[in-house]
Amino acid sequence: MNYELKCVRGHIEVYDDRGRFLFSADNEREAREDLAQLIA
Repeated sequence: MNYELKCVRGHIEVYDDRGRFLFSADNEREAREDLAQLIA
């Protein structure tokens, strides 16, 4: 599955390959760490 990270008003929002919102994070590093936990 592919994921998209978008910078929105100073934070990162993560979406799945269908464009559905999954979660937000304070920065890209945190988003990638949370995403790694989600798909593990």
